Amino acid sequence: MPLALYALTAGAFGIGVTEFVIMGLLIEVGRDLGVSIPAAGLLISGYALGVVVGAPIMTVATGRWPRKMVLLVLMGIFTIGNLACAVAPDYWSLMAARVLTAFAHGTFFGVGSVVATSLVPENKKASAISVMFAGLTVATILGVPFGTWLGQAYGWRSTFAAVTVVGLFAMAAVALLVPKIEMPREHTRLSDDLAVLMRPQVLLGLLTTILGWVGIFALFTYIAPILTRMSGFSDAAVSPILLLFGGGAIVGNLLGGHFADRWPTGSVLGTLLLLAVVLGLVAVTAQSQVAVVIAVTLLGAAAFATAAPLQMAVLRHASGAGQSLASSFNIAAFNLGNAIGAWLGGAVIAQMGLAAVPWIAALAPVAAVVVVVGAQRLGSAQAPVPMAAE
Repeated sequence: MPLALYALTAGAFGIGVTEFVIMGLLIEVGRDLGVSIPAAGLLISGYALGVVVGAPIMTVATGRWPRKMVLLVLMGIFTIGNLACAVAPDYWSLMAARVLTAFAHGTFFGVGSVVATSLVPENKKASAISVMFAGLTVATILGVPFGTWLGQAYGWRSTFAAVTVVGLFAMAAVALLVPKIEMPREHTRLSDDLAVLMRPQVLLGLLTTILGWVGIFALFTYIAPILTRMSGFSDAAVSPILLLFGGGAIVGNLLGGHFADRWPTGSVLGTLLLLAVVLGLVAVTAQSQVAVVIAVTLLGAAAFATAAPLQMAVLRHASGAGQSLASSFNIAAFNLGNAIGAWLGGAVIAQMGLAAVPWIAALAPVAAVVVVVGAQRLGSAQAPVPMAAE
């Protein structure tokens, strides 16, 4: 794989740490800024909202810029946002800095996916996306635990200062390694981009992404209470088990890219069906500590195996400059699925109890499979739009 891909991986790593590390620092942030834990938790929701809103805004605003410049500007926003988090004097300043940082998230992954596919041959495009997304999985395994330890040992501001340094490194890597990529000549108007986005198969692709990740986060948001209350693990055992989840995520992410290169549509159906089965497996094995650890590891693999196939499914039906907008919207769809999934899991716990969460979560990827099959039938009389040459 070209070295430029690993510059994108570095940016994805920093963004992943920024998004998730706050979960491990809520007590420290709340204590330092004088707010409750639920109020500190809204910093997660604020970031997610920033991703959903910021992805289309930033993609449209930078749509006519050279893609390398877009990536550099986005990493600049990311770096400034994390520095602002590190020095935020109060809660609302920190919230504003989090939202600012989130504005870089969706468009970086969206434009980065298009850039990644332009760097490799046709039969390696999904694998290239999976290499970039590997930064997100490595952030989950290594970056977030280290950032949490750093924040607990030296204050939560030190974590954001460290991520600022990661941002500077990623900017340098993009500047040095990512080549200048010419913008496609066709579909240069915003109306054309929006027309691409409104294609039925693109919209169905976005819905598929949302449903798939609703299922993942309906369960994963509440994995700690499932492991401690249903499986009988101690609180201290949760982190090592989550490391296994992260290890599975890395393997699944790379395999998902490989399969998406070979079987574009089949990989979407296969990974979603696998995800539904593994979510059900968590429910079945929850009372057995050995079996549930295996199931959680498989959940990491199944969850992240969907990432590259879902991203490529949207890109396949977009074209020209519209690819960046559709790709960024799909990143927003991932995050919208995360937010809806967390809400759904909480609602299930309140109404049906913790044991029902994996079963209800499994229904979401099943619904996504139905959408994929419907999209195939809708497009059976049409050939998918070929990916534009970069």
